[in-house]
Amino acid sequence: MTRTVEVSDLVDRARDGQPRAVARLISLVEDASPHLREVAEVLAPLTGRARVIGLTGPPGVGKSTSTSVLVSAFREQGKRVGVLAVDPSSPFSGGALLGDRVRMQEHATDPGVFIRSMATRGHLGGLSWATPQALRVLDAAGFDVVLVETVGVGQSEVEVVSLADSTLVLLAPGMGDGIQAAKAGILEVADVFVVNKADRDGADATARDLKYMISLGRRDREGPSWRPPIVKTVAARGEGVTELVEAVDAHHAWMTEHGELERRRAHRAASEVEAIAVAQLRSRIGDLRGGAALEQLAKRVAIGELDPYGAADHLIEGLQT
Repeated sequence: MTRTVEVSDLVDRARDGQPRAVARLISLVEDASPHLREVAEVLAPLTGRARVIGLTGPPGVGKSTSTSVLVSAFREQGKRVGVLAVDPSSPFSGGALLGDRVRMQEHATDPGVFIRSMATRGHLGGLSWATPQALRVLDAAGFDVVLVETVGVGQSEVEVVSLADSTLVLLAPGMGDGIQAAKAGILEVADVFVVNKADRDGADATARDLKYMISLGRRDREGPSWRPPIVKTVAARGEGVTELVEAVDAHHAWMTEHGELERRRAHRAASEVEAIAVAQLRSRIGDLRGGAALEQLAKRVAIGELDPYGAADHLIEGLQT
C-alpha cells in the first residue's frame, strides 16, 4: 500500500463491511505504520457517528459476558457493533492473551459484529495506546455502537472515561471490600453502575452500598448533573440486559439534551491530539539522546551548573530549531 487511492480503497472496503479491511486498518494503527497519517486523514470526515460505550470493573465481575450480551441486545435493534477488548499483554510475545475474544465466540460468524483484542503492551490506564485510533477505524467503518472493554481495574485504569460517551462500571457481590478498594479510582467515573451476578447473596447489599456512595456526591460540576442508575444483572442468563440498555439509552439522551455528548467528544479529541503531540516530542527527544545536545545538558545538571528546568528549556528550544 503505497498510494492514497489504496488507502481509500481499504477504507471503502471496511465501510462495505469487509472484516479483513477493518482488521488491516487497525493493524496499521497498532503497528504505527508509516501510512498512519494518510489513513487518519481519510478516516477523519467519516467519524463522529458511533456511540462509544466503555465497560470497566475489577477482574471477575463478568465484563466479557456483559459485553457479549450487550452485543446481542444491540444486534437485535439492527445495529452494527464493534468491540475493542483490551487484554493484558503476554509477557512473552507482547500480544493480547485473547481471553475476551474466546468468550464471545457466539458472535464470530455474525457479519454485523467485529471483535478485536488489543494488547495493553505495558500501557497504564487500562487501555492500549492505539485504542483511540482503533476506535476511529470502527467509527469510520460504519459501526453504530462500539463497546470498549478494559482490563482489570484500579486507580490507574480509568482512561476509558476519556474515551467513551458512556462508562459502565461493573461490580459483583461477594468480592469482599471491592467497592472500598475501587471507590478512589473508578466509582466516580461511572455513568451507569452494574451489579452483575445479582443472583448471588449480597447483591442487594452491594446495590445499597453503591446507592449510599452516590448520595455522598460525585465530582463537582457546573450545570445539570447526571445521577448514575444502578442496574442489577445476571449476564450469564441474559437477565437485566433490557434494563441496562434502557439505562445506557437514557444517559445518551440526557447527554444529547444537555450538550454533554458534544463536550465529551471535544475533550476526547483534545486528549487524542495531546497524546499524539507528546508522542512526537518524545520521539524527537529520543533522537537527541544519540546526539551531543542532551548529553551535554545532562552533564551540566549533574554537576550543578544548570538546573533541570533550565536544561528542559534549552532542550525545547533545540527541538524548535
